[in-house]
Amino acid sequence: MPVKIMVVDDSAVVRQVLSAIFEEAPDLHVFATASDPIFARRYLAEEWPDVIVLDIEMPRMDGLAFLREVMSERPTPVVICSSLATKGCELSLQALSLGAVDIVTKPQVGLKGFLQEKKLEFWQIIRAASQAKINRRPKLNLYAPRSSESVPANDIIRIGHTTDRIAAIGTSTGGTQALEHILTQLPRTCQGIAIVQHMPEKFTAAFAARLNDMCEVDVKEAESGDRLIPGRILIAPGGQHLEIQRSGAQYIAKVFRGPAVNRHCPSVDVLFRSVAKNVGKNATGVIMTGMGGDGARGLLAMRQVGSPTIAQDEASSVVFGMPKEAIKLGAAQKVAALEELPGLLSK
Repeated sequence: MPVKIMVVDDSAVVRQVLSAIFEEAPDLHVFATASDPIFARRYLAEEWPDVIVLDIEMPRMDGLAFLREVMSERPTPVVICSSLATKGCELSLQALSLGAVDIVTKPQVGLKGFLQEKKLEFWQIIRAASQAKINRRPKLNLYAPRSSESVPANDIIRIGHTTDRIAAIGTSTGGTQALEHILTQLPRTCQGIAIVQHMPEKFTAAFAARLNDMCEVDVKEAESGDRLIPGRILIAPGGQHLEIQRSGAQYIAKVFRGPAVNRHCPSVDVLFRSVAKNVGKNATGVIMTGMGGDGARGLLAMRQVGSPTIAQDEASSVVFGMPKEAIKLGAAQKVAALEELPGLLSK
């Protein structure tokens, strides 16, 4: 049976173009489109979709309020169709925290051509979303203020020690919620962590800033020259790869534009391979929820040099693609539930 899709967007152009794009795929079917959530409710009263493609800023009722309704009534995979503008990024991140599984970006100009160019990518996103496990998650205190006693990361660096440990994490679909769950539980003295989260350009800065407000650790979008030190989390910028290099006793971030690897930029494989080469057994590798196989071979490279490696288990993954591929390759030394990962990373 084809994946049943509902498109909810106040732009007639977006509704028309997305419908045409999805209908080109034999396994996708748009059974309804709506200009706002009020109209969408009428369709939902008769038939429920497998995936909802949802705009955020709409008249009469905004997308976030509608998303809350959907998740409380019948948790369903929701893909956000959002503007690349700053406000759109911030609202989309709130939607991901509420349970949306992925983001489709749309520019403010050249919209029709942009959407058509991204057709194959959109197909993959919808297919992955249709397989996602959407559960009612326990409410976490994600907006708790940071401790006033937080120690700045620069004050706890141990320069000169070459045995300092770091961690590298790779994730995609479902990863934003999973990362919130992990990072909000880490103490400010935890090892430095480098993260690749598949996310569109311009979204990662807002995501890092949002996490920084939630966590005791310092979280920032990585820049070339940033030191990866205890108490600091570096997130790869959207549209750029992240590597960790060695400079004496220090671990240094290198951020650069390059061709997509495994169809992704940033790529988890790029990060993991650099960590295998430059950090070796002093790094822990973690691959988490996401579609596709990005990161599997890089995690294997880490394990081959003696790094402890962990894959998130199927039960707690929104999409089990990336961890599954790593496990099949023998790259994962341990398979662990999401609930276990904060403790494992804190050790």
